[in-house]
Amino acid sequence: MELDTAIKSRRSVRKFKSKEPDWREIIECIDGMRFAPMAGENFTLKIILVDDRDKIEKIAKAAQQDFILQAKYVVVVCSNPERTVNAYGKRGEKYSRQQAGAAIQNFLLKLEEAGLSTCWVGHFVDEQIKAELKIPDEINVEAVFPIGYGIKKPSAKARVNMDSILYFNIYKNKKMKEPKKIEGRWAGFSEEKTKKSEE
Repeated sequence: MELDTAIKSRRSVRKFKSKEPDWREIIECIDGMRFAPMAGENFTLKIILVDDRDKIEKIAKAAQQDFILQAKYVVVVCSNPERTVNAYGKRGEKYSRQQAGAAIQNFLLKLEEAGLSTCWVGHFVDEQIKAELKIPDEINVEAVFPIGYGIKKPSAKARVNMDSILYFNIYKNKKMKEPKKIEGRWAGFSEEKTKKSEE
């Protein structure tokens, strides 16, 4: 699957088939997280793959989202900001969250490529998930991902227009500067190079 197709076809799915995914395929998707950018090469993520039904039920309860119960596997993404905080001070906490998001996007696109579906769940009671999965207090639970084969993908929603989000040089400036005309001794050289590249 081409990257552009994966980006545009990915959807949040909350209905799964009873067919069980191959857990090894999920691990291949998790592997994509390792290649996300990390501040100072400090990899802060820890990932828990859950297939225990009792634990999945507890996770669904902590998130107050019953559709999680349909999933045969749940991936819980955690981060330990200690190393980034030691390296960058208070901003290290922000970097840890940023790189978690980058890694998760890799994961979502790999799932799309593999024909698997999920929904990014960010609402949950952290303490309940930490207690159930024995996650230390200093570790952040970033998100929960129930994994399965989607029954039906939601149709594409209208996306925000580029004009409403893209600015140039300063906030709210919607126009890019016109290219400057080259003058002087290099003008002829530039025009000649352009002509040759077009031939």
